[in-house]
Amino acid sequence: MPIQVSSEIGPLRKVIVHRPDEGIARISPKRASELLFDDIVHLPQMQEEHDVFTGILRAFLGDENVLETKDLLAGAIGADQATKEWIIHEIVDYEELPKDTEKMLLDLADEELANVLITGYHKEKDYILFDPIPNFIFTRDIAVTVNDHVIITKPGKEARFRENYLSRFIFWSHPIFSHLKGEGRLINMNHYEEFPPSRRGEVISLEGGDMMVLNKNYLLIGRSERTSAHGIHTLRDKLFERGVVKNVVQINIPQERSYMHIDTVFTQINNNHIVAFKPIVLDGLSSNVEVHKINGTSVFYHSVRDFIINEVNPNMEFILSGDGESPYQEREQWTDGCNLVALKPGVAFTYDRNPHTEIAFRKAGYKTIHARKLLKDLRAGKVKPEDIENTIINLPSNELSRARGGSHCMTCPIERD
Repeated sequence: MPIQVSSEIGPLRKVIVHRPDEGIARISPKRASELLFDDIVHLPQMQEEHDVFTGILRAFLGDENVLETKDLLAGAIGADQATKEWIIHEIVDYEELPKDTEKMLLDLADEELANVLITGYHKEKDYILFDPIPNFIFTRDIAVTVNDHVIITKPGKEARFRENYLSRFIFWSHPIFSHLKGEGRLINMNHYEEFPPSRRGEVISLEGGDMMVLNKNYLLIGRSERTSAHGIHTLRDKLFERGVVKNVVQINIPQERSYMHIDTVFTQINNNHIVAFKPIVLDGLSSNVEVHKINGTSVFYHSVRDFIINEVNPNMEFILSGDGESPYQEREQWTDGCNLVALKPGVAFTYDRNPHTEIAFRKAGYKTIHARKLLKDLRAGKVKPEDIENTIINLPSNELSRARGGSHCMTCPIERD
């Protein structure tokens, strides 16, 4: 299977997603912040909204090309007994569980074990082993395909460490990905010898929401609340050594929860269109850009817009969240009005709760349609995916949006044309 992503907008062919699991229903108000959720959610409604999202993905890509993490994890577990024992040992040790837990987990069927490792809950014994990992729905963060390499990221927050264990296991052992290591195409940022802390104690952290493959020559990485400068510079050096990209672009944004990753302030949806939060992306408020080139030189820009216009695409236009007006631009940036994933150039998902941004899309020449209607029409054969052009698909988001991540966050592309 091809593993190749060289843009944010090329027709999407294969993607990893994670359906909201029952662990999310165990989050209490007291623990929500610790587990990186801003609110508690109603799981059945959240799952229904996510099913609409993945239903459209499947209509465009085919069922076999929308890969669910639980299925991938079960496939990895069944692929290699020694690695299965390793992942169980590592998680039991990390979670400080009794040693006899290892045997209990080893005795489970592959699908049951995958569910327990994700949710932390053993249904048959009605026993909670460890915390849920609610942010697993944001598969963008676990790994990023850059041209023909896969980078396994390293989370900045402890609440996401088990996600990271499971992601490493999937990319290490599942038959779809296991060849990458032998081919030298898997970069594991959790490997201490290759990615150690700096001599000044600066840590390695880098999450996928801070990485964008603008084109085959430019990888954008955000310096944010979740991604460290040391992590960016160490990865940059590895990528240049291997010749994976020619430019690594460090985008410095405010280290605040509101701007968790760069994909919360801008995403590309078409050849000449980026959806953006004006104060940061155009005005450069508390933000700037450093372009590190493979030849050892660097270029500095005062804003993302200046970098894009001067170095990548002089014809790029910026569609503004909240139509560029306060307080709507701040409100709709918070509810992921800038966080879109493209199915192909000019066709992208957004949330249905950002009306002023929707006005901006229409001004830019896009049609809008609600995802529930589109899914119904696709299933009825009234419309074909190949006929949909210049369209923004509005996802139901009463519950999904409470998790603080949009459609870009909820997808891990592994193949684009």
